[in-house]
Amino acid sequence: MARCRLRFLLHELDLPLGVMIIGRGADCHLTVNDPLISRRHVRILVGADRVVIEDIDSRNGVLLNGATLRAQTRLRDGDRIRLGSQEFVFLDQAFAGAQPTRRTTGELRLCNRCRLPYPREAPSCPACAEFEPIDEDTLMGSGPPGRPTLPLLVEALDYALAHGRVSDAERLVRRTSDHIEQLVAVGGSLDAALLAAIAGKAAELTTQSQDPAWALWALDMYRDTQQVPPVDLVERLAEVGKAAALGLLARGEAG
Repeated sequence: MARCRLRFLLHELDLPLGVMIIGRGADCHLTVNDPLISRRHVRILVGADRVVIEDIDSRNGVLLNGATLRAQTRLRDGDRIRLGSQEFVFLDQAFAGAQPTRRTTGELRLCNRCRLPYPREAPSCPACAEFEPIDEDTLMGSGPPGRPTLPLLVEALDYALAHGRVSDAERLVRRTSDHIEQLVAVGGSLDAALLAAIAGKAAELTTQSQDPAWALWALDMYRDTQQVPPVDLVERLAEVGKAAALGLLARGEAG
């Protein structure tokens, strides 16, 4: 029976002796379908007397207990590992019963709909997909040290658009929209430059998907956050939205 485990969402995974690669790629030992996670993101080395973790030159880095992982580091019971927007907890069964873990249920959230626990930093309940209001610090990542969630989503969106992955880009925009809605719901504010960057990606997505709804969403985003969009951005959204709408009409007539 494996001595060490990795807790992810509502599951605990055994860590046998050897190497475990976690990433988005299908060739990893543990594949996590998250656009903020690299294809080969992190390596966990399980030895007879210690377990160490190292970043495999991932795009967005690794956080260990909230701090950026910069070198190969030994894991301790209760350590929190964050990849993209996903969090894992390392469990060393050698310490079970000898001392309490350093992280308890304070890191979990209880879903209002299905009443099941799930990681506090997850954007929604994995069991029923219910979204819960979360504080501005969690949304914007203003606590030390770490990379804010929304800028990471914009980077991932930029990557998806640059590679013509429209379906991934649409999924990322929906996720961004959910984060913004939650931020507004708790009275938070959004940086004007970041808002403009998100709207610019929505314009690119409108062009690639030929769906004018994304341009309209960008304008609605400004309305919901009570900010005024730059004139040049409004003109761009109007242009790409009109072109997409005309394309839809042309395809409808051809059909």
